[in-house]
Amino acid sequence: MGTNKVRELNDPAWVKTFLVDLFRTAIDAADPHLCLPAFLPEPPKGKTVVIGAGKASAKMAQALEQHWKGDLSGVVVTRYDHAVPTKQIKIIEASHPVPDEAGMAATQQIKNCVANLSEDDLVICLISGGGSALLVDPVPGLDLVQKQAINKALLRSGASIDEMNCVRRHLSSVKGGKLAALCHPAQVVSLLISDVPNDNFLDIASGPTVPDPTTCADALRIIDRYDIALPENVLELLRSGKTETVKPGDPRMERVTAKLIATPQMSLDAAAQMARSAGVDALIIGDALEGESSELGRSMAETAKHVASRQPISERPCVLLSGGETTVTVKGDGRGGRNVEFLLALAIALDGASGIHAVAGDTDGIDGIEEIAGAYISPDTLKRSSLLAMDPNAYLANNDGHSFFEALDDSVITGPTLTNVNDFRAILIS
Repeated sequence: MGTNKVRELNDPAWVKTFLVDLFRTAIDAADPHLCLPAFLPEPPKGKTVVIGAGKASAKMAQALEQHWKGDLSGVVVTRYDHAVPTKQIKIIEASHPVPDEAGMAATQQIKNCVANLSEDDLVICLISGGGSALLVDPVPGLDLVQKQAINKALLRSGASIDEMNCVRRHLSSVKGGKLAALCHPAQVVSLLISDVPNDNFLDIASGPTVPDPTTCADALRIIDRYDIALPENVLELLRSGKTETVKPGDPRMERVTAKLIATPQMSLDAAAQMARSAGVDALIIGDALEGESSELGRSMAETAKHVASRQPISERPCVLLSGGETTVTVKGDGRGGRNVEFLLALAIALDGASGIHAVAGDTDGIDGIEEIAGAYISPDTLKRSSLLAMDPNAYLANNDGHSFFEALDDSVITGPTLTNVNDFRAILIS
């Protein structure tokens, strides 16, 4: 390893900047302006209608407008403060992660856009993470207040993203293929930015344009598994099967296609390429790591220490990269998110291990509900917290990672990135 590289790795400021730059490289790789144009379909004989939902949907709509030859119209819904200028496609902002009336109104406008279409028409559906909360139209018999309460209970339960989305699909009039069915007989092309493990189309915004093999009975089993309290009228709706989703083989789905335009793996590959160009070996552990955030932090600490113990001084430094979406079973009342929970547990388990630094963040720029993407840790994280009389275990128990890292000035803030390919984690072993 060269002298300059040794000098850089001994400079905490350089290491922090390097890791944050890896994170930003991963985000940039999923920019809709970069990845969307190559997937645009041919213009139809009839009209083109654009609909969509998600944290990236507004920027996707902007990119589509700039590269589309012909007229467009339509509506997409995105998170508050995520709108961008468009000329032909209407952008509506609504609440995430808990749905609100603005989301319901936007969803109704989307449904109106696709009413009475013909076989000659084309619907381009722009879907990204966050669409589950933004595209909200409860099934008959369920009101918004109940929908909000169910969403909050799911978010706090510790259920995985596919489990939460199974319940959401069966309580929605547009998810689980129902939105695509409303577009029939028009051609539907869905362009998706994946924020879910294994890039399962059904779990990106709860699959509004893809058929759903799961059932109301599956949703009920998830509710039982996590002991989620639901009103009796909601349970009865699920038991009746009246809220069932659109199944594979449904004739209304014959002219519906879906294409992934950006994925977590693509972003990890971009970060790995940047690391290698800087003289750092990169190992991608996986793009779909799941489980409790704190448990993953502890297990990744053991992995990092094992790698460090087997790495001769003469070898190049390496960075362990991973993506996916972990869960947090909320027990405290702190300000937290998946990534800061992971990092806090990682720092505690590393216990100041020499030469190991890490960054973790949500590629949409929002970890939990805070306008904070994630944070950074170094070998002296626990030492510096001790000087401030902060007990990291107490902060972890209270799910208060954002407060912990803010006090250390180690929060990573990007602002809304207008894309979303899930969480990004990088552990540098020097």
